[in-house]
Amino acid sequence: MITMAGLILLVQVLALLLASPMEISEMQAFDDPTQVSNSIYYLVLILAFTLLILIAIKKNMKWFISLSIYFAILSTLYYVFIALLALFPSFEGLEVWISALLSAGLTLLLYKYPEWYVIDILGICIASGVSALLGISLSVIPVVVLLLLLAIYDAISVYKTKHMITLAEGVMDLKLPILFVIPKKRGYSFLEETFAEGEKREAFFMGLGDAVMPTLLVVSASVFLENGGPASYPVLGAMLGTLAGYFALSILVMKGNPQAGLPFLNSGVILGFFAGLLVSGSSISSIM
Repeated sequence: MITMAGLILLVQVLALLLASPMEISEMQAFDDPTQVSNSIYYLVLILAFTLLILIAIKKNMKWFISLSIYFAILSTLYYVFIALLALFPSFEGLEVWISALLSAGLTLLLYKYPEWYVIDILGICIASGVSALLGISLSVIPVVVLLLLLAIYDAISVYKTKHMITLAEGVMDLKLPILFVIPKKRGYSFLEETFAEGEKREAFFMGLGDAVMPTLLVVSASVFLENGGPASYPVLGAMLGTLAGYFALSILVMKGNPQAGLPFLNSGVILGFFAGLLVSGSSISSIM
């Protein structure tokens, strides 16, 4: 539990570091980050992609699922390296080629040898990159709206329709590297994990989305608040709130039943952010 919490915190710290070079490189996904409609657009994309993956699982189109996921990984790693290389003037003019080679090589490594530590290391890079990219693209209010909508959707999809459980099981059966893996004992191998129904898991698993979504608010607060920055009270409050939500979630997960992560994580980061905002002496109207 503590190690997984550490991974979430590491993703948030790295996303904050990536946010500045990505913003300088004008990598924002939306022209106007203050529009709440951006949140609706992003939610529709998530729903559409989820539907496609569910259809592919039902029709046993494993190639489509794998191709989609690895293309998303390749693209994210590319943008992460572009942002990092922008910090080094000596690479000017070569950043595109270097980023392409690095992202292609690491994606190939992930495909050929998806052991748990390879998955976790690159998962940190992927989650940090996505969080930074979307965090600089949405101001605070659109992010809060998006997090609330995703928390509701996650709860419905896990507890009511249960299609998110089907999606998670389908992805895990293919051993796709879009999750964090923490072994319960020495000698564990993700490559040898069978995921047979009813079999006891030898590791803890958490989807990358559970780290990405709350981190959006952490990054957005740092970038868009007038007195923001990585060390501001709202940012620190959001980070602490994420951890509080995670530990509340973990208590239920340890009982053995599947749980929707985003209602806990998103509510934690939102409450932590507003607590930090109040401690800083800023009014809620300052984020409007």
